Amino acid sequence: MHSTLANSAALLLAAAIPMASAQTYTSCNPLDSTCPSDSAMGASLNSDFTAGAADGWTVTAGSITYDGSNGAVFTISAEGDAPTIETTDYFFFGTAEVKMQASPGTGIVSSIVLESDDLDEVDWEALGGYTTYIETNYFGKGYTGSYNRSTNADVSSPQTSFHTYTVNWQRDSIQWLIDGAVVRTLTAEEAGDYFPQTPMRLRIGTWAGGDPNNAEGTIEWAGGVTNYADGPFTAYVQSVSITNENPGSSYTYNGNSGSADSIEVNGAYSASTTSSVAPSTTSTVASTTSTSSSSSTTSTSTSSTSSVVTTSSAAETTTSIPLSTSSSSSSSSSSSTSSTPSSTTTTTTTPAVVSSTTFSSVASSTPTIVVPPPIGVNTTLPSNTTTATGTGSPSGSSTPTATPAPQAGSAMPTASVASSAVALYCFLFAIVAYAL
Repeated sequence: MHSTLANSAALLLAAAIPMASAQTYTSCNPLDSTCPSDSAMGASLNSDFTAGAADGWTVTAGSITYDGSNGAVFTISAEGDAPTIETTDYFFFGTAEVKMQASPGTGIVSSIVLESDDLDEVDWEALGGYTTYIETNYFGKGYTGSYNRSTNADVSSPQTSFHTYTVNWQRDSIQWLIDGAVVRTLTAEEAGDYFPQTPMRLRIGTWAGGDPNNAEGTIEWAGGVTNYADGPFTAYVQSVSITNENPGSSYTYNGNSGSADSIEVNGAYSASTTSSVAPSTTSTVASTTSTSSSSSTTSTSTSSTSSVVTTSSAAETTTSIPLSTSSSSSSSSSSSTSSTPSSTTTTTTTPAVVSSTTFSSVASSTPTIVVPPPIGVNTTLPSNTTTATGTGSPSGSSTPTATPAPQAGSAMPTASVASSAVALYCFLFAIVAYAL
């Protein structure tokens, strides 16, 4: 009995070593040397492979074809086939969702792998000969001193039906989900230093763990020897959706600790959304303008409000900020007041484009300028007269337009005519009296 257990343990250990080496590799390990920065993914990557090859991906092994119904096609026909794709850029915490139908076939492995340069790793692995479960696994910093991290999650017919496999990778925990249901949770506290925490790429592919040339332990783990005459063996991936919690231009490892705190996010920005278009509204309200005069009395008062429009992927919030009210007046010796209501509202709607993050779009409006008329001109406005406001410009702001108050003309007032007539009669009377 003891001998059987020992042999089983040895087989599992032997199986795990080739399995890990088959899926984990790096061109530069920042734990050992200074490496170039990794290119960063945007806030999200959504790929529909039923429409063909998608941007943001690189074929790293074999060849991939595309099917209008099933998406990306990964086929193993002969020894050495291992069709694989991976994202061009890295993401730093977030979610990776893959809709996949795994490949059937003894010893055939369909893999979904998140992997970093320092060999942090989070896996889904479907074994072609096992039709009731899929394996979950993780590695930290490439450590292979123990192999007690894998678990099996129940799933119905993964080789004959599509399922959505999701990794929710956060700073404090990792969740594995199948069709939206959590099947495993790993906490950072539980995993310690070996918790995956550095920027990852997503790799998807199939390979023959049961290839006759592999180590006995690998073949045992994969479910047995692969007979290529039973093929071809095909897996399908319809779509992939990735959200990146820390988008930017690139990621740089500072030092050799391999900790999340050592990662510098260059060109960082908010991860709200990749692209959205939200309307931006500018409101210009001209308040009642009063002009009063007698001989040369003018009083004007204008006020305006501007709108600050904040756009986001969820909703639009508009905040009105009142501008200060300014008034000016000039008066002479007498006054008679005539008030003219002038209420004009101009609304301009301009689309504001928000790319990769949520920005605020500020649209301002300038108070309407009312130019006082020259002194000595009757400026009493006719009743029901409305002064014009500025015209909204394409940018969403209002351009001030000088608006002179309408002039009613320069006719002499009646009182002035009467006074002149009396003076004329007095002058004529004085001349007649002198002549006599």
